[in-house]
Amino acid sequence: MWAAACIVSATVAFGAYALVYPERMPVALGAVVEEITGANPQPVRLLRPARAPLSAVALLGKEIFFDRSLSASGTQSCASCHSPTNSYSQDNAFPVQLGGAHMNEAGYRPPPSLTYLYRQAPFSIGPDQGDTDAPVDLTQLASQAAGAQRAQKTALAAPAAAAMVPQGGLFWDGRADTLQDQAVGPLTNPVEMANGTLEDVAQKLLHTKYIGQFKHIFGPAIEANPSLLVSEAMFAVGRYQIEDPSFHAFTSKYDYWLEGKARLTRAELHGLQLFNDKDKANCAGCHLSQPGKDGLPPVFTDTQYEALGVPRNPDIPANKDPSFFDMGVCGPFRHDLAKETQYCGMFLTPTLRNVANRKVFFHNGVYHELKQVMDFYNLRNTSPEKIYPRDASGKVQKYNDLPAQYQANVDASDAPFDRRSGDKPAMSDADIEDIIAFMKTLSDGYHVGGS
Repeated sequence: MWAAACIVSATVAFGAYALVYPERMPVALGAVVEEITGANPQPVRLLRPARAPLSAVALLGKEIFFDRSLSASGTQSCASCHSPTNSYSQDNAFPVQLGGAHMNEAGYRPPPSLTYLYRQAPFSIGPDQGDTDAPVDLTQLASQAAGAQRAQKTALAAPAAAAMVPQGGLFWDGRADTLQDQAVGPLTNPVEMANGTLEDVAQKLLHTKYIGQFKHIFGPAIEANPSLLVSEAMFAVGRYQIEDPSFHAFTSKYDYWLEGKARLTRAELHGLQLFNDKDKANCAGCHLSQPGKDGLPPVFTDTQYEALGVPRNPDIPANKDPSFFDMGVCGPFRHDLAKETQYCGMFLTPTLRNVANRKVFFHNGVYHELKQVMDFYNLRNTSPEKIYPRDASGKVQKYNDLPAQYQANVDASDAPFDRRSGDKPAMSDADIEDIIAFMKTLSDGYHVGGS
């Protein structure tokens, strides 16, 4: 009753305004309605992936996804690092996971979430490559892009020019193009599942309880072809991720708010406004928040790569070597773009869906709380002494996880990074609290009518 009365009062109050600016009345009144009730004044219909029983191939992939016997240790599966109870990301706060034949080898990066990858395009450089089967020479594209000005990242606005930057792909550095390729990688990685060869994996598959499913789906000859057996196994894992709705549920409070089925609190609404504000947080410049014209829900990433200059994480064992640097797209785990140094320090922009459930943040797991993440964005340029350590002489070691010759790659032009030391930060502490409140609405599993 109170909300309804407020809406009526607002309508009356805006009556005179409407006489002067009748074309602005719906927008103005809609904003008032949204502010008072928390409802979306312009609900949309979201086009979610169709739900159907899993295919036989996807069911096989599910078996493989949870099978620990496929690792050299016999104790690690895909689900060990991509927990279904934590949005298919790690379920602990370690900066990197342990693996290897004896589960005592430390990794180099925290495993990214496997959710919302069903629309991820293959890795490319420059403008959208579109639907083409022509082979792409990444080195040639990178050379062509070397002199191109980086497109501005502005929330709720299209780039001013073609973004000649890496985009698409899987892993933090985009070195896999398909879910099948991504699933293959950990099998022989010495710090993960640690099989000596893919033939070793094939031998393990031959002794699984589901080998009969393989022969039923792919024919009995699959047993005699180790490379095909592993390839089809990882294809099945990819099908499981594509078909199972838990990998792209779109059941967050924000989804239901977009559809007019849920209401945001005042703090969540204000956080959304700041998230989309090109002069404030500007989060939507990279983490796209609006549904597509075709009704596809936003996945909260532009799938491009950015050099953010996050501080070095001393808790990663590899970082104890001062000469070791993880530089993303240009190495050390992908090698085809090692000479394209304009991309050193760039990592894939992850989805922010289920971000409040994560235990670690960024490619090196340096932060454990969203407040720390937001402080980094807010203070990196205005108060770098609050973000980075000092050397023995007391000098702030800004961008200390990237060699000096590549530090020019770090984004210093997009808000909120477009400020200098001593300037007022883009956001207040209260602003940050509201942005975090909004980001919590991106977690799946919201029940309409709940809170």
